[in-house]
Amino acid sequence: MEEFFQALGTIGVVFLLVVGVLAGLLASVLQGGRNKPRNVAIGVVGALLLPFVVTLAAAGALAAGGLLLIVFLAVIGAVLILLITHLILR
Repeated sequence: MEEFFQALGTIGVVFLLVVGVLAGLLASVLQGGRNKPRNVAIGVVGALLLPFVVTLAAAGALAAGGLLLIVFLAVIGAVLILLITHLILR
């Protein structure tokens, strides 16, 4: 995991964190303002998790796609994890 963050760089990690926070805040707005801290935390986890998993599965794919692909995967990861937790914690 350390190699993932070294390859991504500081700016990339900041982008992932921002994407996760924004996804969590958007989820809170869609839920009527409830569970904001939980949604932000889950959004950040999702935004960090999917790019990491893709790196483990196919490291060259992220390198070829660049930061834009990583941020796109972070958005997908955050949304997926937020949807899954919303369905579980109903």
